[in-house]
Amino acid sequence: MKRQLMFLGAAAVIALSGCGNEATHKMGSDHQSMDHSMHSSSGELPKGLKEAENPTFKVGSEAIMKADHMEGMKGAKATIAGAYSTTAYAVTYTPATGGEKVTNHKWVIQEEIKDAGDQPLKPGAEVMLEADHMKGMKGATAKIDSAEKTTVYMVDYTPSEGGGKVKNHKWVTESELSKE
Repeated sequence: MKRQLMFLGAAAVIALSGCGNEATHKMGSDHQSMDHSMHSSSGELPKGLKEAENPTFKVGSEAIMKADHMEGMKGAKATIAGAYSTTAYAVTYTPATGGEKVTNHKWVIQEEIKDAGDQPLKPGAEVMLEADHMKGMKGATAKIDSAEKTTVYMVDYTPSEGGGKVKNHKWVTESELSKE
């Protein structure tokens, strides 16, 4: 019975995750490419996340992405699906499911870190991730590489190099978007 419940729980998680597109996730300051499953998200927000009061990019508007942490992101036209005020972190972690260390992953936000509180965390701090943007991220122990108080955006975009539309991608910072 216990095994059946675990199987049903796992099946429900897979069914609800909305898995879709496969992409290459670029890691680290030297941008070494590593394959990671990337998917559209349900758009579900972490508890306590607050909408930005006056974001530079309004919900529903379009912007050009300068970010390059996912293959096909740089230069893609994005539609803003959400704008939130928080602290964004670049983190290094080893996936809880095993595999190679992920360095300088951008971005995990304050509300996706277990017991983070409301004060920004300092670089070097060791934390437990609650974010689940990438396989093995949720439950992984991570080190904060950098912290930036900013507006983060959830975006919909079609990769500049082709492929299916990505919906509710979490997260792009304000400095990674351009009006042109």
